[in-house]
Amino acid sequence: MVVKRLLNCTASDFAQFGRAELVASIAASAGRTILAENDVALDPMTKNITNAEYVAAFGTDLILLNLFDFGTRAIKGLPASDDPIRLLKKLTGRPIGVNLEPVDPDATLSETTKAISSGRIASATNLKLASTLGFDFICLTGNPSTGVSNREITAAVRLAKRHFNGMIIAGKMHGAGVSEPVIDHQIASDYIAAGADVILIPVAGTIPGLSELEMSEMVHFVHEQDRLVMGAIGTTQEGADVGTIRALALTSKRAGCDIHHIGDGGFSGHADPENILQLSIAVRGKRHTFHRMALSVER
Repeated sequence: MVVKRLLNCTASDFAQFGRAELVASIAASAGRTILAENDVALDPMTKNITNAEYVAAFGTDLILLNLFDFGTRAIKGLPASDDPIRLLKKLTGRPIGVNLEPVDPDATLSETTKAISSGRIASATNLKLASTLGFDFICLTGNPSTGVSNREITAAVRLAKRHFNGMIIAGKMHGAGVSEPVIDHQIASDYIAAGADVILIPVAGTIPGLSELEMSEMVHFVHEQDRLVMGAIGTTQEGADVGTIRALALTSKRAGCDIHHIGDGGFSGHADPENILQLSIAVRGKRHTFHRMALSVER
């Protein structure tokens, strides 16, 4: 499929994208796509704005909502709306995704876990609602201490292929309270076989013991299977100094990641805005970063 590379896409371009176009546009951008996660349940840094608008302002291409509950559909800072996701897309001009969590009641746990609401679980009901509400992509993953397992993520990918019409990202950024490897070749193979479009791999240096060589080999393996990779900074290092972010960004770029993720572990439900900016500059330079920051949502 021949599409406009995401680097140059505007809000009107994104509005025309389906799953296939979004995947192809990311692939065409040669490892220069930035994704920022944000917590919709925390109060933003200032009033009368959402965390999604904050991360968009600092150069994010794709926005991932964390802790969004399909039962309440509440997003701090967003005006009351019967159609909150399409309103958020209008305000940011970006594709919007959501985390859904495949909790495994039979997992071998490594820590005390906490129950989450049914509105956050990767169920058929929530996957159907994700399509209805207008989400462009989902990320099947686990927040800390939720008991999400790789086995259940794989099952959730299969479920998502039946009930969700957007791009599917699959993988864990950390253990999520389960005693098992976070990622290896077999886990990635299972996600791919189930139908995931993008495999989440933690950036080397964000989880213990994952070397840059091992990360690079897994990225190469996933690319050989004609899938994309998202390198994730999701162990609260998104709240570190800009030097740490620069080092992790270049690690992710050297490994060959197509999407560079930065988590929501800041003080107000998203990474330090300066760290989002630094991630973008390190990955694609000031010209593309400033272009994304300045581009009007009316275009």
